[in-house]
Amino acid sequence: MAQAIRRALTGSPRGTAPAALLAVSLVTLIFAPLLPGLYWALMPSMQTPVWQALWRDPQWPQALQATLVSAVLGPALACAAAAAFATVSYPGAAWQAMQRRLPLLLAMPHAAFAVGIFFLIAPSGWLARAIGQFLAWTDPPDWATVQDPHALALALALAIKESWFLLWTLSAVLGEQAVARQMVMARSLGYSRVQTWQRVLWPQVLPRLGWPLAAVFAYGLSVVDMAMILGPSTPPTLAVLAWQWLTDPDERLQAQGGAASLVLLGLFLLGALLARGGWHVWQTRRAYPDGVRASATPRHWRWELPLLAVGYAVLAVLLLWSVAQTWFFPALWPTGVSLTHWQQADWVPFWTTLWLAAAASLLCLPVVLVWLEWGPQRWNAVLYLPLIVPAMPLVAAQYAALLRAQIDATPMALVWSHLLWVLPYMVLTLVGAYRAFDARLLTTARALGCSRLRACWQVKWR
Repeated sequence: MAQAIRRALTGSPRGTAPAALLAVSLVTLIFAPLLPGLYWALMPSMQTPVWQALWRDPQWPQALQATLVSAVLGPALACAAAAAFATVSYPGAAWQAMQRRLPLLLAMPHAAFAVGIFFLIAPSGWLARAIGQFLAWTDPPDWATVQDPHALALALALAIKESWFLLWTLSAVLGEQAVARQMVMARSLGYSRVQTWQRVLWPQVLPRLGWPLAAVFAYGLSVVDMAMILGPSTPPTLAVLAWQWLTDPDERLQAQGGAASLVLLGLFLLGALLARGGWHVWQTRRAYPDGVRASATPRHWRWELPLLAVGYAVLAVLLLWSVAQTWFFPALWPTGVSLTHWQQADWVPFWTTLWLAAAASLLCLPVVLVWLEWGPQRWNAVLYLPLIVPAMPLVAAQYAALLRAQIDATPMALVWSHLLWVLPYMVLTLVGAYRAFDARLLTTARALGCSRLRACWQVKWR
């Protein structure tokens, strides 16, 4: 018994190397084909005439401006909303209620959310109809609430959608026992909730959110589906422009699209360096705690209501529009509802999406569990690359690799192309819960004679 306990506490190296090799091999199968694809896809973009054509393109300046506005403003507002809500709500009942509702909101696809936002804030949308009931409007107002030239509507949608993701990742960090103990200790010393967050928790939590914040910024730079719905169209954002060029049959425009993708990558690296530098300056110049206790500020209203209300309103308006018959402005409700649209819909894309999502998730889940348990965690940064760099260069590399292998437009190629993002997203989502797991439970199972795999299966993974 003593030998079993000693082996459980110190860890047995036997079997660790093969398991780590298996974890690395499984991940390599997903990432390795991308390397030659990057070479094939981006090499034509390295020529000087391609970059000269990009700089001379009349759409370039405004597309870059719209991209910067949406990619900077959206994540900044998302971070501010998540930070404000956590500061005033954790660890109370409002925080717990939000955690129970986040899975439904996170499961909403970005494109569906963008369509719902469009139906809400468009000049003829639900909000304008509600206001029109009091102002006796007969025509939609001449407002540029969607597809505005500065991409403000896109930034707003990104802020709301990504704030849910940041709250989800933040909950994993706050679930660790050390964070909870520090919160209790600071409050017991007389510090207010805001002071506790400002002086104790945020300096420790923000570095742990570096990868999620980078993923949010990268998505804001390279988002295509939401930008096509809510963003400007003449010209569009730089990501949409790059996608249009990459899918053009003209090889010169394809090379120009590759160059635009590299610009997006450069913008991400520049933003990451600026954020890193700003964080370093804040750490070195922030004032040392003076011991002054601030009075607790009462919580006058529920901060989670706006975040939840927008999500539920989007779901409601999507459902209502899907069954509406005729619905002319300024009527608040449609004249009738019918399932005709559902009956006439082409369900083939739905079933394709369903089996694709199921296949990608089922293939990635065991790989992620093996990686988190036995893989080299210092390599997590490599796994996060598809999330934290703009997607355009990676998509172009995938397409080039599949063309060379002559398996493009096949189910296997479609599944593999999704694994590149599903895998790191799963790792990013589960790594916090993995760190928060009480290792004493696994130690007890090992001490009782269970192998590491059996202990993980019966204790840790269930």
